[in-house]
Amino acid sequence: MHRITVSARVNLSHLFWLRSLAIIGQLCTIAFVQLFIGVQLQLPAMLFVIAMEVAFNGVTWLRVTQDRPESDLELFGQLWVDLGALSALLFLSGGTTNPFVSLYLPSLAIAAAVLPWYLTAWLATFAVACYVLLGFDNVPLNLDNPANLFDYYRAGMWVNFMVSVCLIVWFVARMSRALRQRDTALGDAQQRLLRDERAVALGVQAATVAHEIGTPLSTIAMLTEELRDVAHTDKGLAPYSADLELLDKQISLCTSALARLRSRASATGSPQVVSEWLGPFVEQWRLRHPHVKFELLDNGPSDLSLDDTVAVGQILTILLDNAARASRDFVTLRASSTARAGYIDFEVCDAGPGIPASLRTSLGAAPVDSTQGGHGVGLYLAFSSAARLGGSIVLDDVTPPGSQSGEAGGGATAGHAGGARARKPRGTRAVLRLPAKQVKAGEANAAAREGAASTASKIGSGEGPARPDAA
Repeated sequence: MHRITVSARVNLSHLFWLRSLAIIGQLCTIAFVQLFIGVQLQLPAMLFVIAMEVAFNGVTWLRVTQDRPESDLELFGQLWVDLGALSALLFLSGGTTNPFVSLYLPSLAIAAAVLPWYLTAWLATFAVACYVLLGFDNVPLNLDNPANLFDYYRAGMWVNFMVSVCLIVWFVARMSRALRQRDTALGDAQQRLLRDERAVALGVQAATVAHEIGTPLSTIAMLTEELRDVAHTDKGLAPYSADLELLDKQISLCTSALARLRSRASATGSPQVVSEWLGPFVEQWRLRHPHVKFELLDNGPSDLSLDDTVAVGQILTILLDNAARASRDFVTLRASSTARAGYIDFEVCDAGPGIPASLRTSLGAAPVDSTQGGHGVGLYLAFSSAARLGGSIVLDDVTPPGSQSGEAGGGATAGHAGGARARKPRGTRAVLRLPAKQVKAGEANAAAREGAASTASKIGSGEGPARPDAA
């Protein structure tokens, strides 16, 4: 019966503060009617009840500080104590003739908001039983001036009504907000679970395909090597030497990707300083796209490190590959610290046609067929990996520098009669925001040496950026 929700300890905390306010209100009311109205109350007994409430509220505070959710039975007990204390105070101050007798209703409204119906029914039964008993047996109020009893009763009813309205509106509204937040959190968790399940399914399929293509790839590599050997003596194959060389390079890339898939299944990335890791990563990526005009605008901060550079490299490879497919003439990468401490932004820009309107809502949420021939699997995996690392990816349209042909060339365009205004070329900006750790100077140097050694070992084993399925 434990509530595994974000509103668990919130309910108990609210009850603690409500009881604290009730205790203050009870003391103020007793003092006011005793001093200004002339009501002779059973002060020792009433103060004893309030002292018990204070002690119980202290125990409740200790319970609130514990990091574990409360159960419905615990909340039931809390509200039952409140109703019992209210009944004792009403018994000592006139019973059902006391204008504050309707304070039973706010407690029952709170119970209905946070408890199952059967526990609320038990509390309602207890409240009704106490109300009935108070009508038969109570300590009558002793007033110095009984002639003003009706005026006192009407004033007490007014105060009671205002207190009841404030309690019900404040507590029930806050509980409803907590429940809405819980539902939202559950919905987000379900979406993350669904996304993770899709990513795992894609990973399983990738591992299966890698296992299946191992043997055919080895056969192709062997035949390619034989053809290259024959081309040295067979004049008919001599014109195809360059093609065979290119085919051999592509087979080597496929083989290194399969080797990387096997090695990363059991290995994790090591923390590296961003400024030391980004340069070698970019050089490895440029080997795969020598035809692309690429510019690294910033090496990144030297005081931030990434825990899993392997995963970050995979995400950046996907974003850079998509940018290279969209625009060979303009691809940039910038790494910079964010205004929010402990985070870093990787910004990838291109001068391509921009994001199609039909794909804006589905990119990253599920694999989709893009207008450039991809299936969106790489971008979907990038979004999933970023979320797993505690980060996010934002895609939007930008106008690349030096390509403002709309406004800059507006005068020249207007000079031609009937000429249409030139359309601005658009590009896409992908911002990858990830958590990063702050490192000191000595730690940065040690991490840099460790990262350089790790990068060298990966390059030596043939492990470089892979070519995922671009969007």
